[in-house]
Order: sequence, then structure tokens, then C-alpha cells
Amino acid sequence: MRSVLLWMAANERLARAIPRTRFARRAVRRFMPGERVEDAFGAAERLRDERIGVLFTRLGENLTSLDEADAVAAHYRGVIARDATRRHVAGPIEVSVKPTQLGLEQDVEACRRHCSDLAARAAEAGSWLWIDMEGSGLTEATIDLVAALLEEHDNVGVAIQAYLRRSAADVARLLPLKPAIRLVKGAYDEPAAIAYRDGTEVDANFLGLALIVAEAARRGEARLALGTHDVALIEQIRSLTEAQGIPRAALEVHMLYGIREQELRRLRDAGHPAFSLVAYGSAWYRWYMRRLAERPANVLFALRQLIP
Repeated sequence: MRSVLLWMAANERLARAIPRTRFARRAVRRFMPGERVEDAFGAAERLRDERIGVLFTRLGENLTSLDEADAVAAHYRGVIARDATRRHVAGPIEVSVKPTQLGLEQDVEACRRHCSDLAARAAEAGSWLWIDMEGSGLTEATIDLVAALLEEHDNVGVAIQAYLRRSAADVARLLPLKPAIRLVKGAYDEPAAIAYRDGTEVDANFLGLALIVAEAARRGEARLALGTHDVALIEQIRSLTEAQGIPRAALEVHMLYGIREQELRRLRDAGHPAFSLVAYGSAWYRWYMRRLAERPANVLFALRQLIP
């Protein structure tokens, strides 16, 4: 099922056809409040009223020109500025961007300038800039980008994919720079030569990486976020970190909007900083199919949308 869904995510013909269907647009509402940034801000108000932090990500990737990248950067500047006029007990909205949206494949230096500018603006608002991880062909360039940003800013985070065999080395490289790290399992179809294909191996690597970063977080030298809906894995990490004397406040939980919200509230009430990643935008098809691939049980929900 996972392989089929990832194939669908990469299929250009399906990417053009499926988003036009009513059932697909109904199904995606589970994972995003709407396509407009206004929809995202509306969801953010509700979440922050519940003491749940919010991250925004505008969907889209692999742009073809720097003009498009400039427009994406301008959009995020507007988001940061708009939210800066509001003060909320759950803190400011944090921004999570794909580096290809900001020109990584066209001009690495232009991408770095955009990211550096957004990090500086986020810092002024008391917020953070997160760099998402994409396919393995971009991992090295993304790690290089994040390392360069951390030399200039102390409010930059990155997603690290536990299914990649290289991730332990990437974490070791970044930890001296006091990063924020959001651990995720990974949502692309990568070959066994560079990625763990067995779920048990992915979970084991996720656990090991979490314990390494958690120790740095205890010393105030890192920020750790568990970016997973796998509650059993979260509980295992909680038990081990508590046994090591690591405070719950050092172990954040980041989940997608609309997914396992009751569990996110429970973890918030247990003392863990809880965040919801709110996605929006019209380019949702590939992102949505990868979300289904991460947890194929969600396919049942999507199929129910076929019923009027």
C-alpha cells in the first residue's frame, strides 16, 4: 500500500486529475483547514486557544524559477509580519519551509539569503524558522544550508528523516551548532542502499536519534521535536528519557493538523510542548499522498469520502 501511494504521489497524470475530484478535495480537509492562508490563521487561533503551538507550511516544492522563490519568500514574510501583530499565550506561529520552494535547485546562495532573512524576521517576532527535508537527492544540500544558517542564527530547525541511514551522521554534524531537530520517519520512496525499508528498523533509528538529541536538549544545546503520530513510539521515548532524568518540557511533540488531536492534547496536559503543523495552499496533491503513505490506515478515511 505504501509503495502504491508513493507511486501515485510521483505520477504527473494523477497529480493533474485527482485534485479536480470532489471526493479528493473533501478527503484532504482532514489534514488541512483550507487552501487559503486565512484558513490557516483561523485554525491557528483555535489551536492556540487550546495551548497548542502552531507551525505553518505553504504547500509546494521544486519550483522552476527564482521569481517563484521570491514570491514564496514574500509570502512567508507576510505571514511572520501578520502574526507579529498578535500576541498569544501559546506563542507565535513558526514557519516551516521546503528549501526547493526558496530556490535551492536554482541558486543555493539565493536560497540561503531568503532563509537567512526569514530566520532574522522570525527571531524579531520571537519565533523560529524550520527547514523541511525532501527527497534524498537534496539531503546533503539541505544539511549544508542548515549548517550555514545556524552559524548566523540560533532559531533555525530542520527535519531529520529516521529512515535514512545517514541521519545519525547528520545529527552528529549539526549538534555542535545547537540546532532544533524535528525527527520524522520519512515519506519518500528511497532505495534500501540509503534507507531502512523495514518499519522496525526505522523505529529503532528514530528512537536512537531521539535519545541522542534529548540528551543535548537537557543541556540546553538543542531543541527536540518528535514529528510522528506513532503514539506507541512516543511513549517509549518518553519512558526512556524520563528514566534518564530529562524533563518533559525538553521533549516536544509535533503532529499534523487534524491527526490524533486527542493524543496531542493528552501529551500537552502531561507537560510536553505540543505543536500542530498547519498546511495550506493549492499544491496539496503530492503532500497529501505522502501523508497517506505514512499511515495507510488513513486511506479508509479517504475512501469514506466517496460516500455522499
